[in-house]
Amino acid sequence: MPSGKNLPPDTLSVPKKMRAVLLDRPGPPEVLRYAEVPTPVPAAGQVLVKAHTIGVSMPEILVRRGEYGWMPPLPAIPGIEMSGTVAALGEGVTSLGIGQAVFVSARELPVRAGCYAEYLAANAEALYPLPEGADLEAAAALSNYQVAWHLLHSAPNGMPYESVLVTGAGGGIGSAVVQLGKIAGKIMIGLTDTEEKASFVRSLGADGAIHAPGENVNRRVLEMTGGRGVDLILDSIGGTEFVSHFERLAPFGLVVTYGQLAGHPTGDVLGAMRRRMGDSLGLRMFSMHAFDHDRPRRRRATEELLRLLSAGKIKPAIWMRLPLSEAARAHRMIEEGKVLGKLVLKP
Repeated sequence: MPSGKNLPPDTLSVPKKMRAVLLDRPGPPEVLRYAEVPTPVPAAGQVLVKAHTIGVSMPEILVRRGEYGWMPPLPAIPGIEMSGTVAALGEGVTSLGIGQAVFVSARELPVRAGCYAEYLAANAEALYPLPEGADLEAAAALSNYQVAWHLLHSAPNGMPYESVLVTGAGGGIGSAVVQLGKIAGKIMIGLTDTEEKASFVRSLGADGAIHAPGENVNRRVLEMTGGRGVDLILDSIGGTEFVSHFERLAPFGLVVTYGQLAGHPTGDVLGAMRRRMGDSLGLRMFSMHAFDHDRPRRRRATEELLRLLSAGKIKPAIWMRLPLSEAARAHRMIEEGKVLGKLVLKP
């Protein structure tokens, strides 16, 4: 526990022990272990954040499986995002105050982990102060919006576009893409695997939503775009359906792949592109890790999202709230494709 020597008196209420979710080895959801561990003590230049809400996202699921390309050293406390309040200050910290609301993104931390806990210690400069009155629960969903923002504004790399087809549109990132796309004035079409999710996507303001197993996707896309196709496809699914995207593109259109929930894309992708060579189609693989060494660009995007959140222009759809002790259940529900929007944990 902090000694109090360099800390304000009200930090003395910080407990010596906290509850956290631990990952000792990769495996199924059951390997996540809810346990009592020492509360971290903020070093010089650090602050201690008391968690309010913890987001659940695919990166920590991939970490749990042992499949993430940027694995934290194990054992670890997983988790890439948290909202909370400053509970204690390390020596020399003057930029933040006790009780101040902050957003923690593990994209600003040394490893992509640490947020499945009641408390987290981090460098003060790594945190995002939240605007006064910001919704702490909504802020815990911002990692999805970070990806969505860059999919719409960075991945096209200056390509002009008007229409977007996003797969997995009922999920955390997909629903964020729909909201941010509408803010940017784009025609947004969501692709989902159930009619329930399609209805949810329409409720977010999408111009159209397609229930893939129940509809002819190519025909519906052409109907929605006056026979032209879409300018930009953002795909998180991959698998056998991926090759069909090149039939849905408008001339000079671009497919951006940023996930492979159904496995590696299969089929003759180059052949599909070659058949439409005269339309000059494009393909790009995107990863948020493109910004690992570009801190100013990362932070500019997140600060813009905080402004939108504060103004009420983005409203993360919180589908379910579970106690931190049920992190394994949360992982299982996401892997089973049951979640609409965002699932969060409460410490």
